[in-house]
Amino acid sequence: MNEYRIKAHAKINLGLDVIRRLPNGYHEVKMIMQSIGLCDELTFTKTDDGITLTCDDAELSCGGDNLIMRAAGLMFDTFHISGGVHIELRKNIPIAAGMAGGSSDAAAALKGISRLFDLDVPLNRLMELGAAIGADVPYCVLGGTALAEGIGEKLTSLTPVPDFYLVIAKPDISVSTKDVYERLDVGEIKKHPDIDGMVFAIESGSLQGILDRMGNVLETVTVKEHPVTDTLKRRIRELGAVNSLMSGSGPTVFGIFLSEQAADFACHQLRSEKLAKQVFLTTPA
Repeated sequence: MNEYRIKAHAKINLGLDVIRRLPNGYHEVKMIMQSIGLCDELTFTKTDDGITLTCDDAELSCGGDNLIMRAAGLMFDTFHISGGVHIELRKNIPIAAGMAGGSSDAAAALKGISRLFDLDVPLNRLMELGAAIGADVPYCVLGGTALAEGIGEKLTSLTPVPDFYLVIAKPDISVSTKDVYERLDVGEIKKHPDIDGMVFAIESGSLQGILDRMGNVLETVTVKEHPVTDTLKRRIRELGAVNSLMSGSGPTVFGIFLSEQAADFACHQLRSEKLAKQVFLTTPA
């Protein structure tokens, strides 16, 4: 095999709680992660030597700081791969949006290089390698519906969520996850989402149980800095969403809809009102 293509799915957080700040500066979290249909596309082509990356989005660096390059370098070093690879990235997931676009691309790089070079690296080993790149990478290797604990690396796969439609809206701003966590005062959090209850609802197949427990403590930071996130949440509910929430550190907001028609109408309205720079209609993946 000389070429291999793979999709890198974005994620949303149906629930995100922060338990405490750890001595090493990281935060102990408890989250429900959900992969969605919106995805980047990566193509891997064998070359004689070296690792190179190109991308159709000029905003994104293709140098050594890119998580794809770090993941590819880690695979080459760990498994002593001879030869080289060129990676072409088609970017669809918004950048710095709280949707783990970079982490998902890194996870896809781990998987893609394993497949391209016939390494057959087990999924749990790829997840271990991913933890050295970023806290969300192991989940992005796993995908689906999962409970994430620790700093995000302790993962438990859950039953797939019931069917629904998602409207994803990213305003014309970018947010640094690192900055949001640094500004979060865990002691000031007044309401923690019921993550255990959401796990039970997911395992029971209860969409209403999921909707009733949606919450994200990082909104306490991002909404203060960027009120448009709260405006978007309210507007999406006005347009028919049964609930809405900020994903990750934001500023992306998503709304859950029970019908494709209602979700499609909301997308058209949000685009015409220009509250968000990018609006997508998708489903859980």
